[in-house]
Amino acid sequence: MIEGRGLTYAYGATTVVRDVDVRAESGRILGLLGPNGSGKTTVVRMLTGIVTPRSGQVLLDGRPLDSFSHRVLAQQVAVVLQESSGDLPMTVADMVMLGRVPHQTTFSRNSAEDHRIAAAVLRRVGARHLADRIFAGLSGGEKQRVMIARALAQRPTHLVLDEPTNHLDIRFQHELLTMIRGLGITTVIVLHDLNLAARYCDDVLVLQEGDVVAHGACADVLTSELLQGVYGVGVERLDTSRGLQFLFHPLDDNESAPASAATG
Repeated sequence: MIEGRGLTYAYGATTVVRDVDVRAESGRILGLLGPNGSGKTTVVRMLTGIVTPRSGQVLLDGRPLDSFSHRVLAQQVAVVLQESSGDLPMTVADMVMLGRVPHQTTFSRNSAEDHRIAAAVLRRVGARHLADRIFAGLSGGEKQRVMIARALAQRPTHLVLDEPTNHLDIRFQHELLTMIRGLGITTVIVLHDLNLAARYCDDVLVLQEGDVVAHGACADVLTSELLQGVYGVGVERLDTSRGLQFLFHPLDDNESAPASAATG
């Protein structure tokens, strides 16, 4: 379980996240949703220890995040951010092998087991054929799959992903999220596509201008009224045999977005 209590963060005098409570239950997928600038990436950075909250606390399985050593934390939490080290002159295989570093001693070499794990995760994300390519020369979608493979090579118990479907075509978006669901580990995932969130997340937390406006099970939280208020577009919710689907349209002259969405 990953939990944030009362998380607040500011860049200088500008507060971008205010008193956010967030809880990703063990073995479940929590989606972080909200418009651009709502604070999703900042919450991810606090949950993973990349930045320290101005106030509040992050807990990993009930233990304060700052009580873990960097090595132990890397063994338990794998993170894929939007940025990638695109200029590093290393092969894809070497990039993925970095995911094994938390499990190695200071002067140990990559073992046969490390190589087996790296090859397996590359196959799992559909990138085994890229192993000998230089990472910097890959397309955006290829880089994204490699970075996810590196995270999986860590064999984490918790996974945190910031827009992992970015740059991926529709097929790989669904294949990736299906694979993540199959891992059965605690996952926090930032998504912009609400239909993907409704299909693959168990729970969602919706942010608006740094505040939590809803947190709970997808079917309960993702209502047309709430989404229209948060995103400022018309929303039609369809409950289909394959799950929730949303249709979007510009607000008509006789429609208006509520001033604020109700907290769930």
